[in-house]
Amino acid sequence: MPAVVVSGSGENQEFEGRITVYVIVCVIIAAFGGLMFGYDIGISGGVTSMDDFLKKFFAAVFEKKHHALENNYCKYDDQFLQLFTSCLYLAALIASFVASKVCSKYGRKLTMQIASIFFIIGVILTAGGINIEMIIFGRIFLGFGVGFANQAVPLFLSEIAPPNLRGALNISFQLFITIGILVSNLINYYTTNVHPHGWRISLGIAGVPALMLCLGSILICETPTSLIERHKVEEGRKVLRKIRGIENVDDEFDSIIHACEMAKQVKDPFRKLMKPVSRPQLVISICLQIFQQFTGINAIMFYAPVLFQTVGFGNDAALLSSVITGLVNVFSTVVSIYVVDRAGRRILLLEACVQMFISQVIIGIILFKELKTTVSTNMLFTFIIGQAFLSMLCQMQAGIFFFFAAWVIIMGAFTWFLLPETKGVPVDAMVDKVWKEHWFWRSFMVEDDRPDVKVV
Repeated sequence: MPAVVVSGSGENQEFEGRITVYVIVCVIIAAFGGLMFGYDIGISGGVTSMDDFLKKFFAAVFEKKHHALENNYCKYDDQFLQLFTSCLYLAALIASFVASKVCSKYGRKLTMQIASIFFIIGVILTAGGINIEMIIFGRIFLGFGVGFANQAVPLFLSEIAPPNLRGALNISFQLFITIGILVSNLINYYTTNVHPHGWRISLGIAGVPALMLCLGSILICETPTSLIERHKVEEGRKVLRKIRGIENVDDEFDSIIHACEMAKQVKDPFRKLMKPVSRPQLVISICLQIFQQFTGINAIMFYAPVLFQTVGFGNDAALLSSVITGLVNVFSTVVSIYVVDRAGRRILLLEACVQMFISQVIIGIILFKELKTTVSTNMLFTFIIGQAFLSMLCQMQAGIFFFFAAWVIIMGAFTWFLLPETKGVPVDAMVDKVWKEHWFWRSFMVEDDRPDVKVV
């Protein structure tokens, strides 16, 4: 289990050091893992809407799209087409279990290097694909890369960043994901008119961030925490001095040593996770992941161009609309980075619930009134949504957006009643200052069940 450095006093502890050029370079290189993930999220929807791609791999979908007198909502209802998108996330889920062990035993740096190799293999198979099997296997390798990168990169960023900037630099991974989505939408917009291999260009450009991560991960250092965990104590001290730009790193070094020692004492983390005292964190973390999928955001990000074509947009207009969606996504992430430590996490979630509910209901009403059904002329819950969305769109039609809106209401109620604000609360003070004060979760805070070692 990786160690997390927190102050033993329950207060935010300041350590000496400064932001060095070396840390900035390391952060940029590591963040390419987020860029790669975002690009993979955004690229599939645009590619699966391109006629050249459909004609080569999904001829039946191409015929339905252009020639069949068919339910408008069902033009893209094809299980293999959805598998092209969703298999990446199932592969990422499986890889994450292996990546966790590799990250702890061999370090964050090697884990990122393995991720980049998986990315490169995936790009070669998808961009050079000659049959469905080849592009599906390519997406699976990309999924392996996502699983390894998502395990190592956020941990690497949090461990190498100065403590006072740890949150902001960690969120940079999410920012790079949104930038990757935007870049993929822009690439698809321009390559859709490059016949007959525009889709190959779109899939092949993913090799750029993959190669940057591969080469860059050779240059970066291992994190002090990882080195100390693996009994390379003096090397860890040396690296800490290098990334902090000062000689006296004793306080932070001692804190890391203490965190590593605490982590070693946890022999059965899953048993402790099942205890009542861990119930709030367990329930909240699972529910938030479910809400992320079933409120519709990932489905729309995966299939934005396909969705826009389904509702009547032309090909170029659909891709341009996806670019606009990507721009809003990046802008919103930048705003959240600035606001999250000022307004708090809870208020952002509640505001998002209101905004998403209004949007989903408006879209559902418009489609229900305007889009008719015959025509002459689209990780575990992520995998489920990625695999099922186009079929759900076919079966539920405009109702899919009311389905998402209902989940938004559930998420809003959960946030209002069960999600406490944690702004400004140190990690090791969460039990006393948050969970014991909450009207519902305090009933689970049984003293005898509290773990002897505080590890998060």
